[in-house]
Amino acid sequence: MTTEQTTRQHTNEQREIRISKLDQIRALGYEPFGNRFEWDHTSGQIIENADTLEQSEEHVRLTGRIMIVRDHGKTAFLTIRDSVGDIQLYIRQDTVSEKEWQLFHLLDRGDILGVEGVVFRTHSGEVTVRVETYTILTKALRPLPDKWHGLTDKEQRYRMRYVDLIMNPEVRKAFVTRTKMLAAIRQYYTERGFLEVETPVLQPLYGGANARPFISHLNALDMTMYLRIAPELYLKRLLVGGVDRNFEITRNFRNEGMDAKHNPEFTAMESYQAYGDIEDAIKQTEDVVALCAQIAHGSTRFMYEGIELDVTPPWPRMTMAGAVLKYTGEDFGDLSDITRAREIADRLNVDYGEFDGAGKILANVFDEYVEDKLVQPCHITMHPIEVSPLSKLNGENPRLTDRFESYMFTRELANGFSELNDPLDQRKRFELQQAERDHGDDEAHPVDEDFMKALEYGMPPTAGLGIGLDRLFMFMTGAHSIRDIILFPMMRPAPEGEDD
Repeated sequence: MTTEQTTRQHTNEQREIRISKLDQIRALGYEPFGNRFEWDHTSGQIIENADTLEQSEEHVRLTGRIMIVRDHGKTAFLTIRDSVGDIQLYIRQDTVSEKEWQLFHLLDRGDILGVEGVVFRTHSGEVTVRVETYTILTKALRPLPDKWHGLTDKEQRYRMRYVDLIMNPEVRKAFVTRTKMLAAIRQYYTERGFLEVETPVLQPLYGGANARPFISHLNALDMTMYLRIAPELYLKRLLVGGVDRNFEITRNFRNEGMDAKHNPEFTAMESYQAYGDIEDAIKQTEDVVALCAQIAHGSTRFMYEGIELDVTPPWPRMTMAGAVLKYTGEDFGDLSDITRAREIADRLNVDYGEFDGAGKILANVFDEYVEDKLVQPCHITMHPIEVSPLSKLNGENPRLTDRFESYMFTRELANGFSELNDPLDQRKRFELQQAERDHGDDEAHPVDEDFMKALEYGMPPTAGLGIGLDRLFMFMTGAHSIRDIILFPMMRPAPEGEDD
């Protein structure tokens, strides 16, 4: 019998034993799946104020899940875990009712209790609650794993996040930190006059990024719909409408690959600042990242996978062509020579399409040779027009745009630009993207006629920014995979019985 089979058999046996205890618990007058319990202290509050609570002999009421049971005959110690941490309980046969003592012998690891008692310290100095009365609130029918940290199957931990959160306080702490960073980002923007808005998740036409969408069908209107890949085009419509500063923290959906850096469903923040430009977007990026670092680490310098990262503003900058030159020695020049670009790609063994321009080839080389070199935070600027359909043209080279991407630890973190607000130029860009779609690029941006109409009413010059928050939070919490910082990441269904 394999280890997995043995574990599954043990779980099933324990489940049957625990189910058999339900009638015994009810016979004592307790409901094993109880109701409301009024608590007034968390484990953390009790530990923090232990001296005062012990001296005053104030009664405390708390709840928690049993993690450890040590039965010594007429006395017992239990460790329970609540949303904050762990605390020890002490139960004596002669200080609780006869029914409560009988109930104790029907308890198991994983059961949830409501407790009332007084605080004291053991001989070893451990803060403990002497139980005077208690009740069962929930009987756990499945046993907790003995050594959850020892499990090598991380996919099981992702699928059974509810168990992972019970057994691993560090996982719970990471998600608490995530929530605090989200709140801080919201505060950052609202304090600067940005209006938080909500835009459609289901869209008749996807846009705002180059990505493959998830496709659905709206029965009521008998029309194809798409889960949004980005909220950008709707947020820009609001700029036309006079909402000069807006932002959205939202879920985006892209029907693409899954790995340590990508999840098909992810959280992003986009902001738009009318009458601004790329410099405003860069400042926002640096401010937001530094803010999150302060929340997570208390400093703008912190360790990630053994490397110290410094997110203190300002960050260094390189043009995309400059970065390629630095790390490959190849000079694309001003992108006017397609033959030269193809020769460089051939020397570097980088694939390109028959209809790809010099700018697209430059971007491909950058992806292959530069991204994995960008460890410390930096901004890559001057992106080619072919890969930047929504960015304003650069004033010095019309083959480039006023766009930047921010990188940290080899991963793209943010994308921003001076937004294109010329409707005639925008139409040409969309038509260029459409030509790429016609040649087989299914990630090229489709033409959005309603957005074009909106632009023709006039959109002010604008700084636009998008930040992948899951990636940012991954760095800040020390997570090694994006799935570690998403509560319920996308997973392939487990084979039948695997998670039993």
